[in-house]
Amino acid sequence: MKKCFFYVIAIICFFAVTNQEALSQADLYLDHINVYVTKYGRIAIYSLPDTTRQVYKTAILVGTGPTTVSDLENDYEVEEPTQLLATPTFGDYEIYGSYNNTFSSNPPDVLVKQNVYCWQNQSSIIVKYTIINRESNTIDAIIGHELIPEIQHTYEGNDTVTYSNLTRIISVTKDEAVGYKPLSDNFKSLGVFIYYDEYWLGDTIFYNMLTHNSFDSLFITDPNDPNVDSPVLIPAYNSRVIATGDSVVIYFAIAYGKNEEAMLASLEEAQQKYNQLTAVETESNIPSEYALEQNFPNPFNPETSIKFSIPQREYVSVVVYNNLGQEVATAVSQEFEAGSYRLKFEGTELSSGVYFYTIKAGNFVQTKKMVLMK
Repeated sequence: MKKCFFYVIAIICFFAVTNQEALSQADLYLDHINVYVTKYGRIAIYSLPDTTRQVYKTAILVGTGPTTVSDLENDYEVEEPTQLLATPTFGDYEIYGSYNNTFSSNPPDVLVKQNVYCWQNQSSIIVKYTIINRESNTIDAIIGHELIPEIQHTYEGNDTVTYSNLTRIISVTKDEAVGYKPLSDNFKSLGVFIYYDEYWLGDTIFYNMLTHNSFDSLFITDPNDPNVDSPVLIPAYNSRVIATGDSVVIYFAIAYGKNEEAMLASLEEAQQKYNQLTAVETESNIPSEYALEQNFPNPFNPETSIKFSIPQREYVSVVVYNNLGQEVATAVSQEFEAGSYRLKFEGTELSSGVYFYTIKAGNFVQTKKMVLMK
């Protein structure tokens, strides 16, 4: 396996943070995990105290065609260096960097802003990706993730990969476990294959996986196979139309656990943090019917509130569309108990104009109009 190994210097103290500015990388030691982000934004996770790598690679993919997929290995160049922010916008710590595709200059011309939110006592992190279209024309993009788990820093097989449509969680288990969960959007597919050298050369494999039409929900690598290696996971979202200068925001959680139960608990912690981040407020009354209220203020700039009510436990999505009916943002996508909720929606990355927001909760579907005026 041709992977780069990074040596971590142990620092004797309660926790240690190293921001190697000269190398544009961040090496963050927490209570239970070490989060390492490279110059070009690759995210790796090590378990502590033994500093064993559990996640080799987490990166974003943006594809518009069989030969036009923006990915870390082929395309990324640094625009804003990877750095540990002195004042985090959310979480106990925040690692930030932005990366363009000028290394290859191959379409699509997108800028990826990456925010990694970390907590001192958690074994999970939240990653926010903001993908900005710099092409002169609108693009129809499929966004996905390139994920390489490396449980217990071994790649001799016995990795079991499962996906749950109910929880939307990808679980990778051996004795220990790594989990992935989309927070702002739902996956439409999951492709899985065994790692092989330079699979990332060109864009064919990436695009085939991004356009995968099903979920590889059970996949067990064979330790007796001489060609066995780590699994590579490519989950993808539904395609999104992004106008010139506009963006798409994706939130994504990664967790590690000594076993699957611990990993799932860590992902639940990330979910709760995401709820705080997106400011979903709960009201005490239990409504008798479904409802979607008009956003307030309206018109708005750049933030507005959307209130909805559900009389029973439901999986709820609130999706925002432009006036052409193209999906531009997901305000929320998760399961809620019966109740009334108010969520915050920010249009910072959108252009002025008329938008529509649609709620889907069980069989209840309703749409309302809102206006962003900058």
